[in-house]
Amino acid sequence: MDEEAKKEKVNEITDALEAVIDPELGIDIVNLGLIYGIDIEDTKCTVTMTLTTMGCPLSDMINNDIHQAVESVDGIDSCDINLVWYPIWDMSKMSRFAKIALGIHG
Repeated sequence: MDEEAKKEKVNEITDALEAVIDPELGIDIVNLGLIYGIDIEDTKCTVTMTLTTMGCPLSDMINNDIHQAVESVDGIDSCDINLVWYPIWDMSKMSRFAKIALGIHG
C-alpha cells in the first residue's frame, strides 16, 4: 500500500472510530482526543490510544466497539489496541465539538 492509499485508509478508520462513544462522557473517542495514532501494516491496524484517566478501565464494550469499527473498513482484517499513558490525556486534546458538547468554554 503506497503512502497516499495508507493516508486514505487512516482517514477511513478515523471516520469509523467516530462511531465509538466513550460511555462515561457520551462523546466519541476521536473528538475526545483519545486516539494518538493509527498504523496500518497489510490488513492489520494498530490503534494507539489512551483513556481519560488511568483508573478508567478499557471496558469490554468500548474494546469491542473499537474492533468492530476498525474491522468494518474495507481491507482491514484485524485490529490491535495499544493502550498508552503518555502523553497524559487532558482536556486540551479534545476537539472544539467535544468541548462545546460538554459545556467547556475556552
